[in-house]
Amino acid sequence: MHNGLDREHKAEIKADGRIKEYAHRLMTIAMDRGCDGAEVCVNESDEFSVGVLEDEVDDYTVSSSFGLGIRVQKDGRNGYAYTEAMDDPEGFVEEAIDNAETVKSEDIHPMAEPAEYPEIQKKTDALKDMDESEKIELCKALERETKRCDGRVKRVAYCKVVTAGGRFCIYNTLGLRAERSDRVSCCYVEPVLEDKGQMRDGFAFRADGEALDIAGCAREAVDEAIAAMDPAPVAPGKYDIILRNDAMASVLGAFAGMFSADAAQKGLSPLAGREGEDIAAECVTLMDDPLYPINPSPFDDEGTPSVAKAVIKDGKLETLLHNLKTAKKAGVKSTSNGGRSSAGSPVGVRITNFYIAPKEGTLGQLISELGDGLLITDFSGLHAGVNPVSGKFSVLCKGRLIKDGRDVRAVNEITLSGDFTELLRSIVRVGGDLRFSMPGGSCVGSPSVMVRGAMISGRGDGGQ
Repeated sequence: MHNGLDREHKAEIKADGRIKEYAHRLMTIAMDRGCDGAEVCVNESDEFSVGVLEDEVDDYTVSSSFGLGIRVQKDGRNGYAYTEAMDDPEGFVEEAIDNAETVKSEDIHPMAEPAEYPEIQKKTDALKDMDESEKIELCKALERETKRCDGRVKRVAYCKVVTAGGRFCIYNTLGLRAERSDRVSCCYVEPVLEDKGQMRDGFAFRADGEALDIAGCAREAVDEAIAAMDPAPVAPGKYDIILRNDAMASVLGAFAGMFSADAAQKGLSPLAGREGEDIAAECVTLMDDPLYPINPSPFDDEGTPSVAKAVIKDGKLETLLHNLKTAKKAGVKSTSNGGRSSAGSPVGVRITNFYIAPKEGTLGQLISELGDGLLITDFSGLHAGVNPVSGKFSVLCKGRLIKDGRDVRAVNEITLSGDFTELLRSIVRVGGDLRFSMPGGSCVGSPSVMVRGAMISGRGDGGQ
């Protein structure tokens, strides 16, 4: 039986109490100075990262950060201030008030009221009990396993293990008191293979509950490099294609800003005013679900309780993504998508766990059904080649040539062009192999999808 708390836990409780006391002091000062409301946000984070090269530690980082922001409401305007040190509360509040008074136009942005939050099932973290030396050994083992996979592995360009944690708290003068925390773990590797004068690289990662799967991670990365050997372009024209799950997730992430109500209200999204319209094929349902187990959160960065929602349901645009401000302007409820880049930043709109809902079928089954066409596996310079304001894109990509439902050879030096909503309308098959991107503030995922009549630019006849 324990008759007390361990030293680390005592320190954490003491620090937590100090933060709450300081936040209460700030809000009291703000109201005493004539503000109509005040909100305090706290963001704490820590990170451990190790990289190895030739079985030696090449990169090693241990870091932590603390930031505290205040927003005051005064005469219909919002003022912000940010600090990394909890001192001089009067001066800190005065800075926020001064900022509010210099704002030329009113910025009506409501604060969240107290609410009940959904229960969150904590995700599995395979590395949570590892100390730093064990994480270093895991990273070295991943590099060794990658080299063992194939004799053509010339070197391992990147091999890293990363663990990170954070806590976000928000308090306001309406009585809101909301706190959440999260931890993520990830390992990733990028081998470089050489064969017959060719150099090809691959990439793979494993996160959270799968972070100990170094054999699977190494094998996937090496296989990706092997698949890229002996590539050639194809002739330009319209092709039936499959966008592999990770490639489709990359496209979806690049265009996620189109679904922001803030962007739409500023005239920066082609989806403005199109709720209720069919913008995708009937087989497409696009979810934004902050409760999804891969990256769950009980509330957004404003303190609004998390809700899962279909952004597109059976091809129809159901809703854009709202924070409290955009929701008030549109006359709807917040979709729990308020996001901040830091504790002291104004609230914007941010996706959470953003993914195309899976149907049925493996990638192999989709390839067999495709007949003749292309499998797109990777993009280069994706964000430079997309325009989320217009929805247009033109991006370099690579993949595989498919003939008679069989994988024939690697393809490179091709460009996929088009319009994002037209791409969504052209999807004829959604697979069941849902996969998410590497963990972070937001996670984007997709199964593999089959698209008819995609425009491909290439060089010559590509030796088809």
